[in-house]
Amino acid sequence: MTSPSPLTGVVPPLLTPLTADGDIDLPSLERLVARMLEGGVDGIFALGSSGEVAFWDDARRAAVLEAVTGTVAGQVPVIAGVIDMQTDRVIQHVRAAERFDLAGYVVTAPFYAITGPQEIDTHFRAVAAATQRPIWAYDIPVCVHAKLSGAQMLQLGTEGIITGVKDSSGDDVGFRRLAAANRAAGSPLTLLTGHEVVVDGAYLAGADGSVPGLGNVDPAGYVRMHQAAQAGDWEQVRREQDRLAQLFEIVFQPTDKVGPAAGVGAFKTALRELGIFSTNTMATPMTPIEGDAVDRIRAILEQTGLLDGAGSGGAGTTGPTGA
Repeated sequence: MTSPSPLTGVVPPLLTPLTADGDIDLPSLERLVARMLEGGVDGIFALGSSGEVAFWDDARRAAVLEAVTGTVAGQVPVIAGVIDMQTDRVIQHVRAAERFDLAGYVVTAPFYAITGPQEIDTHFRAVAAATQRPIWAYDIPVCVHAKLSGAQMLQLGTEGIITGVKDSSGDDVGFRRLAAANRAAGSPLTLLTGHEVVVDGAYLAGADGSVPGLGNVDPAGYVRMHQAAQAGDWEQVRREQDRLAQLFEIVFQPTDKVGPAAGVGAFKTALRELGIFSTNTMATPMTPIEGDAVDRIRAILEQTGLLDGAGSGGAGTTGPTGA
């Protein structure tokens, strides 16, 4: 098994490409993984929100993990979302994933039934007791309707129940407070931000890396930013983040869609335009981005250096600021 911890740097949450009929598009998935590896990522997060995990049955989850771990072949750690509404189902996903070469699991708070701190604590402890592999807590209140408490996460980290936090809360104040408390406690947690357009600020606050959905489109850009942050070259960090923020404008181009249909849909559309994906098909009931929004997304890819005007698909792994 790949060494599981610590996991730092750039760990993009992998999209799940689909065929026009809605099946997993394995050739496109392999191209996406290859693009990430070529871009220099430090790990891959499969079956997260960007991977549309909430829409997949057990067989499809297994098919994704088999394809991803087979393509990665131990080159970088792969962590997997075992996301579900309640504890027993999460543990079932853990059991099903044990046959794959995984560095650990990503776990949200339970959802649908309203839960508070006590239930969340019980949930993470039960999942941790069911596996020897590390667990990252996934803070995504927009989906699970519960914000993970920084103090609670730090306590779980200090006890070795969780190894880190993947923060997609959008709460930059909360993230900074968690980073400060984590540092004061001797850094028992690795902290990864999923907030694509303020990764620079997260690094200054104390983040160990990023899990950017936009990293599917431009993994090398986030890798360059991480390397610049490690070197203390904050002017380069700022330049790269500004360009990535401009690239992130793709998610605002479909004006008739919300949530993953807009965000993940824009990432899939961009990857299709880059020649990595064969289609921009979304999981049912979401529909793909079409029409003028595609032209606007393509224009942004050109403006940010990922696609030239002639349409050189897949040319954007290094971007305009160098390898």
